[in-house]
Amino acid sequence: MSAHDGARGDARDGGPVRVLVVDDDPGARALHRRFVAAAEGFAVIGTAATGEEALARCAGGVDLVLLDMRLPDISGVEVLHRLRTLAGEGPDVLVISSSRDRVTVRQAIAARVAGYLVKPFTEEVLHRRLAAYAHERRARARLEREQPLAQGEIDRLLTTGGIRVQAPARQGEPRTAPEPLPKGLAPVTLERILAALSPTALASAAEVAEASGTSRATARRYLDHLVAVGAIDLAHRYGRRGRPQVLYRLAPRPEA
Repeated sequence: MSAHDGARGDARDGGPVRVLVVDDDPGARALHRRFVAAAEGFAVIGTAATGEEALARCAGGVDLVLLDMRLPDISGVEVLHRLRTLAGEGPDVLVISSSRDRVTVRQAIAARVAGYLVKPFTEEVLHRRLAAYAHERRARARLEREQPLAQGEIDRLLTTGGIRVQAPARQGEPRTAPEPLPKGLAPVTLERILAALSPTALASAAEVAEASGTSRATARRYLDHLVAVGAIDLAHRYGRRGRPQVLYRLAPRPEA
C-alpha cells in the first residue's frame, strides 16, 4: 500500500478525487497508477486485478474507477452494470481499454461512463482526460447547488467525458486534425508530423522528430494531441529497466 492508498477526504468536500485502478495486467496497472498519482487533485486509493475485486473495493469510498473492459472473471460491461446497483450514485467510471469494437463501446456509453480512453496512452493524455473530468465534476456539483453554469460547462456536460474526437482520414484521403487546434499547434507542422507516421510501422517520438524535421519536444506535443483526438495509436515497448518506450502509428479509421 502506497502513501496514496487510503487517502482521506472526499472530493465533494474539497479533498482529492479518490481513484481505483482496475486492470488485469500488472504492468499496465502499475503504469496507470503512477500516471494518476502524478495528476493534481487525484489520489490512488488502490488497484484491482479482477471485476469482483473492483466491485468489492467500490463498496467503500471511491469517486472514480479507471476500468479495463477485459477482465479475467467478469467483463468490464458487467462491472459497469453492477456498479449502477450500488447504494447511492456509485463511483464515476473512466474506461481505459484496448477494446474498440462497436458493441463494447456502445455498451459502455449506455452505462453513462465519464469517458472511454483507448489503451495504450501517454501520461499527458490521461492527465488531460482527468482534468476534463475534474472540470465536469465541479460543474455537476454547482448544478446540484443550483448555481448558474457557464456556457462552456454546459457544453462539457453534453459530451462524453468532456472531449470530442474525430476519426483520422482513410488512406488516400487528405489527413486533417480536428479544428481548432490547441494553442501553440500549427496546421503545417501537424501535417509534417502526420506525414512522418505510418498506419503499419511503429515509430518513436525521436524518429518522428527526425523524419518531420522538428525537435523531439515539438514532436511529442503534436503526438500527444493526435493521440488525445484518436488520430493515432500508441504502444509501449517494455525493456528490462526504466520506463517503457512509447511508439506511435496512424490509427485505422473505423468503417461506417
